[in-house]
Amino acid sequence: MAQRFSDPTGRLGTIKAEQTADLIAAAADIALILDQNGTILDLALAEPDLINGGCESWVGQPWIQTVTRESRNKVEEILAEANDKGSSRRREINHPSAHGDDLPVRYQAVRVGEDDRIVAFGSDLRGVSKLQQRLVNTQMAMEREYSRLRQTESCYRLLYQLASEAVLIVDASTLAVADANPAASNLLGIPLPKLIGRRAGHLFDPDDRDAVKGLLTTALAVGKASRIEASLLEGGAPVELSVSLLRQADSAFLLLRVTPRAEEPAVEVTRGNSAFLDVIERLPEGFVVINGEREILSANVAFLDLVQVASAAQLKGRTLDGWFERASVDLNLLLASLREHGSVRRFPTILRGELGSLEQVEITGVSVPSDKTPLFGFIVRRASRTETTEERINGFPVNSPEQVAELIGHMPLKEVVRETTDVIERLCIEAALRMTGDNRASAAQILGLSRQSLYAKMRRFRLGDLVPEVEGPAVSEH
Repeated sequence: MAQRFSDPTGRLGTIKAEQTADLIAAAADIALILDQNGTILDLALAEPDLINGGCESWVGQPWIQTVTRESRNKVEEILAEANDKGSSRRREINHPSAHGDDLPVRYQAVRVGEDDRIVAFGSDLRGVSKLQQRLVNTQMAMEREYSRLRQTESCYRLLYQLASEAVLIVDASTLAVADANPAASNLLGIPLPKLIGRRAGHLFDPDDRDAVKGLLTTALAVGKASRIEASLLEGGAPVELSVSLLRQADSAFLLLRVTPRAEEPAVEVTRGNSAFLDVIERLPEGFVVINGEREILSANVAFLDLVQVASAAQLKGRTLDGWFERASVDLNLLLASLREHGSVRRFPTILRGELGSLEQVEITGVSVPSDKTPLFGFIVRRASRTETTEERINGFPVNSPEQVAELIGHMPLKEVVRETTDVIERLCIEAALRMTGDNRASAAQILGLSRQSLYAKMRRFRLGDLVPEVEGPAVSEH
């Protein structure tokens, strides 16, 4: 039961009507004076935006007509309780607003005076409503993010299980196997349940255990380690081991890849002694040799990492231009320059790895005459990051005349002009959408386009929620 004043008459004394009105106005954000039937006789508003929101027009109207349809039953209950009991419980009521959003107010009504006037005290709940809406939006965003993460985890776990390459996930703190895929179980000859929890070094020949442990500890210290060769415990088959460091929150794991020792390619480039071979193999920059048919004859470990290939055996019979982002242009230019000049330095291009990653590189090449077919050798190094990879790969670099000049030689003039025009067109559409608050009809009018043409271009450039349905010629409008 509510606590009331113990002696209101003695403590408050004689209060005039004007003072009572001030008290009522100060006690509520919205105060309504009603007759016994619920008609609004007068009102007081605490906030200027309530005045501008059209609340003053309520005077003379039945209170029930100023609220939304679903709130009318609550108004009737408030009036009935105030007339019967002298006061009502608090209820939340929504008023239609001139600004579009409903105005939520928590009301309590009290019957006063000998004329059975009713005073309704209202508290503005817009701040609470906004907080509640933000909470709901945050919860929905979290649910969407959790769903996305679950889907991503399921996708990667499926890829991990279906991968043909043997992969072990090793706990960095104990060097014990935390997880493994079926390919690892098949290669090691150990069932998955027995594989989990075993020390990684104990999966290999006792003579190789120190080397395996050193490989794992080096990767834990520096993030990656050079490949080593080892023999399996079961069967003694020779394998190659490579490892990478993975961090997850406060935990660290090592991704150990186990690859059967690759057979040498059928066609080998004649090179000097084994010391020279070791130097080429250990170069930190990619090195690859191709013949006149563009087939790869030899490559070092750094090149395998660049193109995301597990072993040299997977390069057998493949051509180099398969990894160029602009395959129809870049390698043709490279080989033409090599045939004419004999060497090329710092040729910029983009390589696409087997897993889809894009890498900016610079290529230095040389042509070597041979009796049967000319040979071409290339050193491939990652380009210096004067700009972010995302800017270079996802967007065409046309922010300045110098950047446009960089494209010359990489593609025909027609393609340079077309791609540059596309970028300018996309920027204009994005600017028009920002200026109009994403009002597409107004944006089309600003750009001098029909709405159909604007939608077609937005689909082409994947803007907004429109995606291209089929590839086809762009819609143009003059």
